[in-house]
Amino acid sequence: MPTFSKSHKISILSREQERKRKDIMRAEKRLIHAATMWVRRQPPKVKAFLAVVSGMAALVLLRFIVHDHDNLFVAAESVHSLGISVLIYKLTKEKTCAGLSLKSQELTAIFLAVRLYCSFVMEYDIHTILDLATLATTLWVIYMIRFKLKSSYMEDKDNFAIYYVVIPCAVLALFIHPSTSHNLMNRIFWAFCVYLEAVSVLPQLQVMQNTKIVEPFTAHYVFALGVARFLSCAHWVLQVLDSRGHLLVALGYGLWPSMVLISEIVQTFILADFCYYYIKSVFGGQLVLRLPSGVV
Repeated sequence: MPTFSKSHKISILSREQERKRKDIMRAEKRLIHAATMWVRRQPPKVKAFLAVVSGMAALVLLRFIVHDHDNLFVAAESVHSLGISVLIYKLTKEKTCAGLSLKSQELTAIFLAVRLYCSFVMEYDIHTILDLATLATTLWVIYMIRFKLKSSYMEDKDNFAIYYVVIPCAVLALFIHPSTSHNLMNRIFWAFCVYLEAVSVLPQLQVMQNTKIVEPFTAHYVFALGVARFLSCAHWVLQVLDSRGHLLVALGYGLWPSMVLISEIVQTFILADFCYYYIKSVFGGQLVLRLPSGVV
């Protein structure tokens, strides 16, 4: 009867464990693929229903896990900063800005600058410091795209006309803004930055739709934006639920309280489709994200 050394037994055991691990991973991929294909076969109404149910389930989970919901807002800003850190790595190490939208960065800088001004004159707190840091890094990204890495900037793909969003947001802010005791212009500025933030990512999504292929660092950045927007939306929704609607009253009267929630929900759903394909790509082991037509 053959005898095996201890090292040989360990080697056999390791190979067996590795085989089981690979079998589990293959089973998980098959399950994910089957679920993905089932969702893709569903009509749009069913997909929308599934998205709403998933969002509600995530909100319920966050409500029980996170006791101080202000932490969700801080987490949203932190994730946004993390996404910009990914951009900084891409620009400094890869030496290219291909796939990035300069217009999205400029819209982001505009709403951050306006929100920073409003924070200084209306409510100076931790959010002001986070916005200042995010604005500084965003301006640096704009500088790199415009001057240092201009040769790799895909200007022909970044063809979204930003006045399509800036002008409507400004007009909307003139008519629907907070009804607090602050100066009227400050209230209009605050509403403007809320509306502009909701749609600032549209040029970036347009670039990705035009190219169809999204390299990893850009995909990580946009996914971080999606997570940040969801956390910010969750913060507002949970605050309203916990206050039993009193928060809406504190925000003022008229359409403004509803517009705040709508803006948060809109910016979350704008990125929901991309986040779906991102997660699918990651679980599928694909480093490069390929978007089908009509995602944006």
